[in-house]
This record gives sequence, structure tokens and C-alpha cells, in this order.
Amino acid sequence: MTALSHAELKKLEKDVGKAIANFEERQKAEARAEAEAVAKKFGFVLGDLVETSDSKKKTVPEAKYRHPENPLVTWSGRGRKPGWISEGLAAGKKLEDFAI
Repeated sequence: MTALSHAELKKLEKDVGKAIANFEERQKAEARAEAEAVAKKFGFVLGDLVETSDSKKKTVPEAKYRHPENPLVTWSGRGRKPGWISEGLAAGKKLEDFAI
């Protein structure tokens, strides 16, 4: 191996990377086929048994407070208080004054 040039070693590295990626894809396909067969054996489709990333989307919390002058600006009550809430509280208002 010491007789190989830098370019040859880089090409060899690239080829090995491709071979590994192809091997992993074949293994995934084989595992998927076996999982589908087992699911089918029990009368299911694999997609019905496996949660996808789409099903784990975060839900947006419902707004609980609304800006007094701009009703499009809201806050759920989670996280850091927005400036307009802090300013209102400093001016003597109560949090309930902003409630929707």
C-alpha cells in the first residue's frame, strides 16, 4: 500500500466509502423486507406499525395572552415573557389583563 500515490489513495478511499454505503443500503432493504413480511404475517402493513417523523411533529401551544394594541401578537405563556408583557407588568397591569 505504501507504493500508492496520494491520488490513488484518495480514489481508494472514495471507492471504499461508496462500497460501505451500498452495503448499508442493501442491509436496510433486506431488513425492511423482513419486517414487512413479519407485519404481513400478522395482517398489518409495516407503515401502520412504525411511527414516522411526520407523526412526531411538535404542536404549537395555544395562545393565552394577546397584545392590547395589536391582536395579531400573542403569547402562549411558555418561555420568556415578551417585551410587551414585561412593559405592561412594569406599568402596573396584571397578567390577567392580557388574557384572551
